[in-house]
Amino acid sequence: MKGVYTFLLLICSNVFMTFAWYSHLKLQSTAWFSKLSLPLVILFSWGIALIECCFMVPANRIGFIDNGGPFNLWQLKVIQEFLSLTVFTVFMLLLFKDQPFTHNHLIGFCLLILAVYFIFKK
Repeated sequence: MKGVYTFLLLICSNVFMTFAWYSHLKLQSTAWFSKLSLPLVILFSWGIALIECCFMVPANRIGFIDNGGPFNLWQLKVIQEFLSLTVFTVFMLLLFKDQPFTHNHLIGFCLLILAVYFIFKK
């Protein structure tokens, strides 16, 4: 069950982090957001990233093998990266439709799946 909690918390974490890192690029086309200075945009993103940490830290604590979880640090990191790119792809496809998803991206994801396989291989 700790593995499931870890995945769910990491998904939540990545949704907030992706939003913190990239939403300002989409929001800059709105009237109210376009008037914000760069320091305010940074504070906006940091505020969202703080929420991300509230999911990431428990995910790693719950999932870490030395705390009774099922994953070692290598596995936690690879899961995090895989989920990060998956959430990012959904974010891109929904909000940045002018940025195409190409076969190179698909090949890259296949290589990531291989990375996950090899990290988890005993």
